[in-house]
Amino acid sequence: MSTPTEIIDTSAVSGRQILIIILCLLFNMVDGFDITAMAIVAQSVGQELSLSAEKLGWIFSMALAGMMAGAMLLAPLSDVFGRRKMIISSLVLVGSSIVLTANATSLTGFMLLRFISGLGAGCLLATQATLASEYSPERFRTLAVSAVTAGYPIGAMMTSVVAAYLIPEYGWRGMFWFGGVMTLLMACVAFFLIPESLKFLITKRSPDTLEIVNQQLAAIGKPLATSLPETTQTINDSATTGLLSNVATLLSPEQRRTTILLWFAFFLSFATLYVLMSWIPKMIEDSGYDFSIGRDAFFLFNLGGVIGIFLMGAMSTRCRLSILLSILLIGSAAGMVIFALISVELSILMLIIFLIGLLQQG
Repeated sequence: MSTPTEIIDTSAVSGRQILIIILCLLFNMVDGFDITAMAIVAQSVGQELSLSAEKLGWIFSMALAGMMAGAMLLAPLSDVFGRRKMIISSLVLVGSSIVLTANATSLTGFMLLRFISGLGAGCLLATQATLASEYSPERFRTLAVSAVTAGYPIGAMMTSVVAAYLIPEYGWRGMFWFGGVMTLLMACVAFFLIPESLKFLITKRSPDTLEIVNQQLAAIGKPLATSLPETTQTINDSATTGLLSNVATLLSPEQRRTTILLWFAFFLSFATLYVLMSWIPKMIEDSGYDFSIGRDAFFLFNLGGVIGIFLMGAMSTRCRLSILLSILLIGSAAGMVIFALISVELSILMLIIFLIGLLQQG
């Protein structure tokens, strides 16, 4: 008797499984490009639309608010409608809002469109990592999720590279046109190549579930399952009762203090990361360096992030996680203090920015 999970965990990794992980990485890359492109063009947008740093801050904040809302409110809907549909819908939402951002002419329009793109981005970040995890065998699951997660800073790195070619020719609007069109193309790719979540199909539990699951397994080059894992939940139970039960457990008297502290720490860490991703290029330019230096600093910050994600993913299985996280955050905080208060040579400054990216994103 073999269940789908047992088949995936015990069999060799097929080319189709690798393709699914690569596609999720690519979706995360365009997501990272779209959300962080604003950091690269902030100075140009501010000059053209006469926006102060405070007003630019509102634009950045709306994208962050959208991402948090998308992760908390939209991503759980993948248990209702399926991960495939939510990934495609999120890509369409992000891509279309980014294309419209290329035509924005007011602060209000920018804020609204950045919030909408953040909604899709937040949902996409959570959903595609889960899908990649489900199609990866347990022995490679951490590596697969790390690779998909690294797609976001890789996409952010690409903004620095693409900006060098697009902005001189097409201005800041060209960055949003490029990112939006690429994201919509990725939505088309997802429509044809991304399969539905096996966990979603199993939990949905219709009379022909085993047949549908076996079609999915055959499509990724796996032997057919002879049984499905036992479950007493329907798909609606999974999305509502199960979710509420998990939240109630986390907020039980025994877990409440730890849960609240973890939520608070995650919020502060994520907010700090987003602030750095939003403002590093402009802070460098405001320090007297030209646009290309700010672009290079942003590239190094995200290069550090890519290395940090893989490095810390490997170390997390060997070290106590609480100690590892404490070291990362203390090191990142020390780097930010040096960055803010101490005047150093440009080469040292770039090294500090690289290390902050490695520690904060890792």
